[in-house]
Amino acid sequence: MDSAANGTGSPTNPSDPKAVNRAKFELELEFVQALANPFYLHSLAQQNILEQPAFINFLQYLLYFKEKDYARFIHYPHALHHLELLQHAQFRAMMKKDEFLREYLHQKQFDHWRTW
Repeated sequence: MDSAANGTGSPTNPSDPKAVNRAKFELELEFVQALANPFYLHSLAQQNILEQPAFINFLQYLLYFKEKDYARFIHYPHALHHLELLQHAQFRAMMKKDEFLREYLHQKQFDHWRTW
């Protein structure tokens, strides 16, 4: 049974570059969209993940989602805003120690969705 048939979502043929690229894009898209959740950001900060140089580089790499061709796949626009904020060391540090910031982001998100 191939992995697509068993529901894992992995490419059926790892030697097929198109399938590998699609799977990579889908994983990155899912991760970027998860950044819309302030509670998830706070959790990453509490685990010191936001301080790891490799993760910071990954966040910088993910900025390609701000380009028009990729942004159209984003369902939660706050994800791109939070991705931009995560590029700044001060925001990453504040996310770790300031629960008010998490609640502020959550409230702003709620207000946006409520009045949109």
